[in-house]
Amino acid sequence: MSLPPVSVIMTVLEEEQHLPHAVRSVLAQDYPGVLEVVVAVGPSRDRTREVADGLAAADPRIRVVDNPSGRTPDGLNAALAATSHEVVVRMDGHGELSEGYIRRAVEILEETGAANVGGIMLAEGVGTLQETVALAMRSPLGMGSERFHVGGEAGPADTVFLGVFRREWLHRVGGYDPTFTRAQDWEMNHRIRQAGGTVWFTPELTVTYRPRSSFGDLARQFYGSGQWRRQVVRHHPDSVNARYLAPPVTLVLVAAGAVGGLAWRPLWLLPAGYAAAVTLGGAWISRHHGRAVMARMPAVLATMHLTWGAGFLRGPRRRG
Repeated sequence: MSLPPVSVIMTVLEEEQHLPHAVRSVLAQDYPGVLEVVVAVGPSRDRTREVADGLAAADPRIRVVDNPSGRTPDGLNAALAATSHEVVVRMDGHGELSEGYIRRAVEILEETGAANVGGIMLAEGVGTLQETVALAMRSPLGMGSERFHVGGEAGPADTVFLGVFRREWLHRVGGYDPTFTRAQDWEMNHRIRQAGGTVWFTPELTVTYRPRSSFGDLARQFYGSGQWRRQVVRHHPDSVNARYLAPPVTLVLVAAGAVGGLAWRPLWLLPAGYAAAVTLGGAWISRHHGRAVMARMPAVLATMHLTWGAGFLRGPRRRG
């Protein structure tokens, strides 16, 4: 079976360190068809643009376009506009594609008739804290039951990590919504499903992801993710579910218990119960990873849950 030409799109901002590795993982794919990579570069304080231009100068399959706003959906749409191939692969500046990723994804597109195919966001860390965060992100206790985090059987899904799309579907739904600084993947997959398309998950495909390596960066990431998930719910009220409501409800109960316990001590059972849950649950999921990881796991889980919940309650600064 001859495979269609493929365009890989990336949008990067301050990715001087990781961009060469991410691009090399694309170019190392054994895809037998035509392959191009388009990198949209935002205004960066490091040498990201120089690195991207150097990669393009060394390989004619790479092109660089501008993303003046630096925002992810704008960059993805700019990269998409610079391509013409019938299959579009989204790649992340921190990612590394598994061997045979593009070939197998295109084959599954053909086999299933899906609009989008994707797999697992395989969080892997270097160093104790990053390893702890990665382990939490691969656990239902940390990120819920989405298959692209924890794995599962192949089949239709609400969303997948990054994605390999039929171009016709990207045009049909209007591309990435520029009002979503984050959560634009989930939001577009929602529109694809509303329009009758299938989003297909398969555990055969993995993209290695390097999580944040400090508590401050982790808190900012999850606070922002919670904010933009609230924006998705505003635009698509039918998308809300118990998994999205769990972190903000937990935060409210913990805060209410901590404050209310000053007047009525039994309310302190709420924050104490949550602390016990993340301690015992964290010990279970990190039991095979050493004491250093186990010691940090409760704080990592609490940071992920409570900052995501705070972001969801706050919402983004502008509705878009």
